[in-house]
Formats: sequence, structure tokens, C-alpha cells
Amino acid sequence: MSDSFANATLYFNQAADLLDLSSNMRRLLLMPEREVKVQVALEMDNGEIGTFVGFRIQHDSSRGPMKGGLRFHPEVDGDEVLTLASLMTWKTAVVNLPYGGAKGGIAVDTRKLSQGELERMTRKFVDEIHDMVGPDKDIPAPDMGTNAQVMAWFMNQYEKFYGFNPACVTGKPVELHGSEGREEATGRGVVCIAKAMLGKFGKNLPDATFALQGFGNVGSYAAKILHEGGGKVVGVTDMTGGVWNPEGLNIIELQAYANKSGGVAGFPGSDAITNAGLLAAPVDVLIPAALGGVLTADNAKDVRAKYIVEAANNPTRPEADEILRDRGILCVPDILANAGGVTVSYFEWVQNQQKFRWDLAHVRHELEKIMLDSFNKVWDLAQEKKVPLRTAAYLLGVGRVARATALGGI
Repeated sequence: MSDSFANATLYFNQAADLLDLSSNMRRLLLMPEREVKVQVALEMDNGEIGTFVGFRIQHDSSRGPMKGGLRFHPEVDGDEVLTLASLMTWKTAVVNLPYGGAKGGIAVDTRKLSQGELERMTRKFVDEIHDMVGPDKDIPAPDMGTNAQVMAWFMNQYEKFYGFNPACVTGKPVELHGSEGREEATGRGVVCIAKAMLGKFGKNLPDATFALQGFGNVGSYAAKILHEGGGKVVGVTDMTGGVWNPEGLNIIELQAYANKSGGVAGFPGSDAITNAGLLAAPVDVLIPAALGGVLTADNAKDVRAKYIVEAANNPTRPEADEILRDRGILCVPDILANAGGVTVSYFEWVQNQQKFRWDLAHVRHELEKIMLDSFNKVWDLAQEKKVPLRTAAYLLGVGRVARATALGGI
């Protein structure tokens, strides 16, 4: 069992203990329904044949069709995909969407591919898995290394087999039946959760300082929405480096700078900060919004933030989680905090099924309603059971999946 899946299983088992689940039920809930590994062969621009390995793991369908991203990244492997598929099962249940969890990906560095190669790879992958996905089976979405354009190719290739079927994937361009507000959704959901959490301590966004690790889709939108809401974002890091200004960074200018220069490093009017420095920065709220496993036993003792809101998947290792908890640092877990993306994916799927489009204001209103309601349920459960928010979120998610499994029968 890989480290990442072992971590996810640890949290699952903590919830399962409190729910008093039998060993048979635990095995049933943890084991994926289907794992597929495929060869993705395509002609490269130089005429050679490129061969890549693709995965799709369908974890659980007890509450509805399976839902999960498609990741194109060099480190994609079966263990990582299984971990993320199981997290999707609990995440969709925490926010009470009629879905189960899945995940997929191809082990590839997309920076080394031309646009044409990326398109051919996507289409070949669809050829390999089209019979196991679809609007009522398993609905992919963008993840690391994929975007709205990749989803457009995916949909187009899928429709060559099944005809007009926009609900087969989410995260599509708006022009191809995507949803308004989908691109910002995860970041907006993170801010909604941060705001609700601060509210429990009598604070608003303008009363707090924020540091964000990661300035990709999630981090940049979260920073922008925090900035617009009056929150003071004082530090940001990405792959190029980091920037710090205790008076607050102008996020609109920072975004324009990062788009032009390829990263945040060297932004005028700011000091440089390392990743380690950002994680240990004296802020109210730390938002890890990049890769998993960034908060470890080694650096958790240096964290000076009062609160952590996990925008990334699996950013906190279990041993770090324990240290942070012992130090009184409140952590809002990923399966709640970053569920905004899958929530608006659900809205996109609903719109496609209804053949009816929602406007942006409606999407945002419904997103905030679901995120707030889910946060309050997790918060109240944590108070009632006297457990951390992470345990409460797993209790809620795993409990819903276990009940659906028992009620549905085998």
C-alpha cells in the first residue's frame, strides 16, 4: 500500500471506528469497483510512436455515477489514482452530491508535448476507456495537466461513439456547454469555507491575513476572491519562487505579472520568500493550494498560522496533522475545503442533463449555499463528537456512503 493510500485509509479507519463499521463493510467501502490500466499509443510529431500508460479507477457508485478528474502528470501511477478516487468518494458525500468517486490520468509530462500531440493523446485515451465512462456511469473533469480544451476534445471523441452527449465530462469551455463559474469554483469554494471558519471566531475576511502556497488555477482564484472580499493576502509562492508584503499584495497586479512572466517571482514592491518561509509565515490563515504532502513532521512545528484551509489534495501528512492539532492549529480538511470544483461540475452536469443554462449569479449562489451548509454540518458534528474537523468530515462522508451501500444491498 502506498503512503498516500495508507494516509487516506488511516482517516477512513478513524471514522469507521466511530461509526462502528464491520470489517466486511470496511473492505467493501475501501476496495475500488474497477481498476483499468491502458496503453495509450500515438504518432508523435517526429513520426515516432509514443507509448504512455493511462489509468481510470472507479472507486464507488453506491450514491450515483462516479465523478473524478483526469490528471496528465509524470508522477501519475495506480496508487496515486486509487488514493484520489477514494478521496472523491468521501468528498462528494461530504457535500451531499449524488455521485461516487473515480479518478484517472496518464503518466506524461505535457510540457514536452505539442498541442497536436496532446489532442491525439486525449482522443486515444477516450478510445480506450469510452465504454466505461459516460453521463450515468463515470464523468471525468479537468485536473493537473488538463483543462477545458482537453475536456472539449474528450467530449468530441466520446460523441463519435455515442452522439451528442455534453454531460459525459465537466469542466468544458462555456461555448461547448460548460458552466459559468466552473474555472473559479474550487478557489471560490475555498474562500467560502475560510470565511465561514473565521465567522465561528467572530472574524470577517478583512480582519485576517492570508498566505497561499500555489498560484495555479485554485490558488490564483482564491487569492483574487480573498482580495476582492477585503482579505489581506501577504504571501504567495509558486514554482518560480515566492513574494511577500506584510501590507498586502495587489493580487490583480500580481496575476497580470505572473501571466506575463510565467510566475510570481520578482513581483515589484514585494520581498522574496521561500516555500519553507511561506509555510512558517506569521499569518492568520495558511492555504496550501499546490501539491500533496507539503506539511510534514519536519515543518509542522514551524507553522505560525492560526488556521489552515486545505485547497490542495492531501497537503498535510498524518504525522503533521497530529502536531498541528496538538499545537491548537485548526485545519479544515481537503475533502470539504476544495469541494467547490466538483460541486460546480455537478451543476454543469445538471445543466447538460436539463438542456438549460444557469447564469453566473445562480451558480455562485448555489455553490455558496452547498459549501456553507456542508461546513456547518461538519463543524456541528466535530463539536458534538469532540473530534477534529477532519475526522468529522470523514464521519459525515463515510457514514453517508456506508448507509447508501447498506440500503442499496449487494
